[in-house]
Amino acid sequence: MENQADSKSIILNYGLYLGVIGIIVHLILFATGSLLEFQWINSLVSFVAMIALIIIGIKKFREANDGFISWGQGVKIGLGITMISAVIALVYTFLFMNYIDPTFQQQAMELQQQKWLDAGMTEEQVDNAVAMAQKFQSPGILAAIILATSAFFGFIISAIAAAIMKKSEEETY
Repeated sequence: MENQADSKSIILNYGLYLGVIGIIVHLILFATGSLLEFQWINSLVSFVAMIALIIIGIKKFREANDGFISWGQGVKIGLGITMISAVIALVYTFLFMNYIDPTFQQQAMELQQQKWLDAGMTEEQVDNAVAMAQKFQSPGILAAIILATSAFFGFIISAIAAAIMKKSEEETY
């Protein structure tokens, strides 16, 4: 494999695509006023897009590399795509929470409080849950959660896709 393909452009392109897809879905839900109610749609679309773009990225690299790819290269490409999109998601989340809709977190917390009360929690339990939830809403912790979650799911998807698509020169002889 002397003429190995360059993975940087594939990682950057597909990472950018994945990040933009997440932003577009989020903005559509926000513009229609259904973001709080249908947050799960954003998560589902982003997860399906992550799977698809990791697979496509690994496949593109393999095609550019004369049909060969190792498991490690596949994981590297998949994780790279995921982490580029995670950084884009971090920047967008910061902009959304501070400039686009600074009241979003408070609205989401009020909705969650009502769900907890409807489920039979006491006021004291709800207050404790709110205090705990607010600790996880600081920018540093939120950034760590986004990066860690993206890395975890990106690794799992990449590892499976790379294991399925790996092909070495030794296997062809």
